[in-house]
Order: sequence, then structure tokens, then C-alpha cells
Amino acid sequence: MAESQSQSVSIRETSNLDPFCKRILYEEISSSRVRIWDLAILIPNILFLVFLGLRFNRAILKLRATSSPIFLTFYGLVIANIIISVVRCCVSMTVNAATVSGEFADKILWISVRFFLLATEMSVVVFGLAFGHLDSRSSIRHVLLVTSLISLGFSISQAVLEMMSPDEHFHVDSKDYNLFGHGGMLFWFASSIVFAVIYLCILVLPWTRLRDRLALPTKRSFYTYILLLFTLNAVQSLGSGLLLYELYTGLCIVDVTTYAYFTLLTPLVYYAFLSEFFGVSQPSIMFSYKAQVDDHMEDDTVSLPHQQSFSSLKTDSDYIYQNNSVYNSTQLDANTPINPLYAASLQSPDSITGYSIDSCQSLEVGPITSGYQRTNM
Repeated sequence: MAESQSQSVSIRETSNLDPFCKRILYEEISSSRVRIWDLAILIPNILFLVFLGLRFNRAILKLRATSSPIFLTFYGLVIANIIISVVRCCVSMTVNAATVSGEFADKILWISVRFFLLATEMSVVVFGLAFGHLDSRSSIRHVLLVTSLISLGFSISQAVLEMMSPDEHFHVDSKDYNLFGHGGMLFWFASSIVFAVIYLCILVLPWTRLRDRLALPTKRSFYTYILLLFTLNAVQSLGSGLLLYELYTGLCIVDVTTYAYFTLLTPLVYYAFLSEFFGVSQPSIMFSYKAQVDDHMEDDTVSLPHQQSFSSLKTDSDYIYQNNSVYNSTQLDANTPINPLYAASLQSPDSITGYSIDSCQSLEVGPITSGYQRTNM
């Protein structure tokens, strides 16, 4: 009995030797399996999940009111991320990480969450830069495929390093097991530098000559999103670099960046790219126009009779990445021929008063367009 008590005191003393920023990662509440770190990540994720649940019915109605698949894709990514984050926290609280199977399960869950978050993080950026001018199922599938493959390669590398060469900075001597170390400090440092450089290049693109060749997003929320990710990765590279050189101040820095990434990225994607769409009383557009679409891509478009290739007409993806004025039909070029029925369809039904067949015939059509000419009855 005395030997057991002395061993418990020894373990407690060994644990107290660890710096606070390391203890916070594995300390449990009242000797239970509920770690403070998991609970701290779970609470904001639960709150955001409740927020999404309360607005779920309204969100579904909005998604049904638009033919654009991009909103559904973004919303699906947000839902998947928040659910898997909550599941990871709950499972980590139930498994015993001190066992081999428990440690393995805990790390696999961390890597799975990182995979989904990274795929979402890159999908938003890639779609904005390369496919923002398109709004078809095929383009979205291509983006998701590319980002998923990149994220999968990153996650596999991280998993191999975690299992084969765990970082000693995340070894808990008092319990003799390894915490999730993000693939080790060298991997974490190198990957953070790479991502920080990529986001920095995106930030400076509007001030380069490439801005004339690329259809860059103009919405401020997109660049705020990029700036925050750049800051996060830059600070994270600093913290992991310090820890790599045995400066434990770096552990506190990476703890802060890790907590911010796993709790704030999903809400950031929602508020930056979806909150405005779900917040309007009625979607601004009920269909997407495509320019010069081939016959074999008809399943990806929703078109009107006698559809023309109007390059100035915007798709729903522009609602996410471009300024709100792109949806105002009065902002179109004055020389652009527009069918009056199309212009009227962009308005809210509540804003159209006194609209009849006779008034439709009295509308003056601009320059003659193919398929739309005023006829004398």
C-alpha cells in the first residue's frame, strides 16, 4: 500500500516537472479520462454545431432555392468538419491513451480531422483562384478531387511520422505514452513555412501583373480569410521552429495556433463565404448562366430558352468571391443586350408590382439579340 502511494506521488511529481503548455495537453479532470485539452476544443465546436442545427431548416430551404452546387458543397464541408471534430473529442475522452490501441486511435482521429480541415481550407482557395468564374458540378468535383489528393498525401506523411518516429517533445513520461505531435517539429515547421509562403503569394497577387490575366476574387472576406491563414501558419512556423531548437516557449505558441485552427477554421469558412447567402431574405438569383457551354455539359447548367453567351452575366460562385454588385442587373454594361424577362427574374417577387402581360410587351428591348426581337402583334 505504501509502495503504491509512493509511486503515485512520484508520477505526480514527474508530471509537475513538465511545463504548463505541455501539461495542458494531457491533464485530466479529477483523474477521469476527460482531458482538459479535448474539452476546451469540444465546447466551441459543440456551440457552433448547435448554431448550425438551429438554422438547418432555413439553410435547406435556401439551398433548394438556388440551382448552384457551390453553396451545397461549402455547406456540406462545414457540416462534415464540425461533426468529425465533435466525434474526435468525444472518442478521445472515452479511450485510454496510455494503452497502445488508445494512443493509436487518438492519433488517427487527430489526423482524420486535419485531413478534412486541410481539404476544406484548400478547396476554398483553389476554387476562388482557379474556378471562381465557373459554377458547375464538374468544376467542383475537380477542385475537391485535387484538394483531397493533396490533403491525403499530407495526412499519410503525417501519420507515418507519428507512428514510426513520434516527437519526443510530446512524450508524457509520467504516463509513458505519446501525444499527437503533428508529425514532428521538423515536418510541422516545413509544412507551415510552405503554406505561409503560398498564402503570402496569394495576398500580393492583386498588386502584380497577373491580376489582369486571372479572374481574382474581389470580395474582401476572401483576402481576410487568406490573411488569417497566412498569420496562423507564420506564427505556427515560429513556434515549431523554437521547439525544434529546444526552446519550450515554442510549445505555448503552437498550442495557441493548434487551438485556433481546430476551433475557428470551420466557423471562419462559414462566416466568410456562406453567412451572407443564408442571411438574405431571398436568394438573389435562381439559376446560373454559363458562357459557351457544350452540349455534353448540359447536366451541369441551368439555362433559359435561347440562351446567349453573355460574358457579363454572373454565376452564384461570384456571389461568394466577388462584390455584391455583380448581382445587380443595373451594374451590367449598358451595351450588353439583356432580355427584359431575365432582368425581371433577378428581382424579388415582392418588389415587382403591376407586372402583367401587357406591361411585358411594353418593355423596350435594347439592341437586337439572337432569339429576342420585338414583333408587331
